[in-house]
Amino acid sequence: MSSRRPSVVVLDYGSGNLRSAQRALQRAGANAEISADSGAALRADGLVVPGVGAFAACMAGLRAAGGDQVIAQRLASARPVLGICVGMQILFESGVEHGEKTPGAGCWPGVVQKLTAPVLPHMGWNVVDAPSASRLLAGLGAGAMFYFVHSFAALQPPPARTPEAAGPVVGWTTHGEPFVALVEDGPLMATQFHPEKSSDAGALLLANWLEVLT
Repeated sequence: MSSRRPSVVVLDYGSGNLRSAQRALQRAGANAEISADSGAALRADGLVVPGVGAFAACMAGLRAAGGDQVIAQRLASARPVLGICVGMQILFESGVEHGEKTPGAGCWPGVVQKLTAPVLPHMGWNVVDAPSASRLLAGLGAGAMFYFVHSFAALQPPPARTPEAAGPVVGWTTHGEPFVALVEDGPLMATQFHPEKSSDAGALLLANWLEVLT
């Protein structure tokens, strides 16, 4: 990593483990702050979009804070964004909960839906199966474990966001059925798991993401 500590904003839109994400990013080498200010979120080297709870509630909070516009503006100028847990889910076109479909931020096509599994929520440590080209998992062995807490997920990988872009790197985990656990699509990256709660593996993943910013 370069000697400069990259600036990161953890977007405060009323959802997410903000302090734990901030502390994990600081330990990984970032100047990380929690902010609801759109100007700060646009200026930062990297933007983290956390999220816990229901898709619809997170989207309502994101739209109220103008976070969907901030994400779109950052991606339009190829500025990095990292979604975590429901912060990953809301990047998709829509989410279905209790039979109701809620529009998402629409960065990727696809629907987030409830997993078909004998036990929900999916809570605990699992391996992520990803291609060797993954930048986030660089330096991590094949058996690296990450911490998940969720009942919903994307079941289909997203295509590239633009026709000229290469297809995204996609990592998978299985709980009842295979689901998308990680996406790296140019400046837009996301994890269904919580890197800030994933011990050494999560710390290295965040450090790898900070390398993208410098």
